[in-house]
Amino acid sequence: MDISRIEQRILHLLAQGGRIEIEKNEKKRIASVKCLTRDGWHYPGVDLDMFRKLKRKKAVSSSGGGPYRITRRGLELVRSELDNR
Repeated sequence: MDISRIEQRILHLLAQGGRIEIEKNEKKRIASVKCLTRDGWHYPGVDLDMFRKLKRKKAVSSSGGGPYRITRRGLELVRSELDNR
């Protein structure tokens, strides 16, 4: 299954230790999504639609009510990239 370039970047960021945090409203529905790098910086490329795409592809999951992290399936989808450090 091919994934888009934006999805690829987000999965690569998650594979390096990043996370996706969600905020819910009073009705327990997702109100906002933000992606944080492993250093705690906000990554602006993630919105609610992108989060739903990644979740639908089972590339991210949450454990015990914590932030969403990459799954084994997500690691299979992401192609290796050189770290630009």
